[in-house]
Amino acid sequence: MIDVLNKVVIVTGGTRGIGIEIVRAFCENKAKVILFGSRKETVDKAITTLAKEGYEVEGYYPNLNNYEEVRKTIKSIHDKYGRIDILINNAGVSANQKIEETTSEDFAKIMELNVNAIFNMSKSVVPYMKEQNYGVILNTSSIVSIYGQPSGVGYPASKFAVNGITKSLALELAPFNIRVNAVAPGIINTDMVSSLPKEMIEPLITKIPLGRIGEPRDIANAFLFLASNMASYITGIILQVDGCARN
Repeated sequence: MIDVLNKVVIVTGGTRGIGIEIVRAFCENKAKVILFGSRKETVDKAITTLAKEGYEVEGYYPNLNNYEEVRKTIKSIHDKYGRIDILINNAGVSANQKIEETTSEDFAKIMELNVNAIFNMSKSVVPYMKEQNYGVILNTSSIVSIYGQPSGVGYPASKFAVNGITKSLALELAPFNIRVNAVAPGIINTDMVSSLPKEMIEPLITKIPLGRIGEPRDIANAFLFLASNMASYITGIILQVDGCARN
């Protein structure tokens, strides 16, 4: 069992896909998990699903782009538990439109959720982590932050920004025993990917030396490792979890 027993963990984007698998992984290892989602309905659904599996979690649905709303939610969690140990900034949105088809509003929306939300969440938890002289902040990046992608420029741009936040905060917060890292998933078998036709998936697999697309648990395990004391001397990295996939 990974050593996250009774750690207070917040997971944004925790209602489905990779996010809910991250929640499961920490629950299995006896952490106290609070998931964030975009709407009450999705949060309630995730909590019900996890309860049927034997996991007890809490859920909130603040607007991650509203700093004051985020700050108040984080304060209420700290007031209840007396500490916040681990923050996993997983909420995000992707894009694949060509630049001519992308409006400035489209671009701004991607940057708001993928970048601004990480700033708001991190800014809200850091004072508590400094006070307790311990903390872990983990961000969801993507391999497109390293290689780019042929369309949907806003998504890789936002993930490049995530990497910059990760490396910079790692330097800033290391003196306070707060580690900051990111996980950069490759092609993962989420609902979106599994719904694609076979003829689209097979060419993607040929580019992955391990010969398969990743599973959400592969990514959850990476987060679990980086959150644990096994990674106590690791900070400021972007961990690629992609089966060695390369463009």
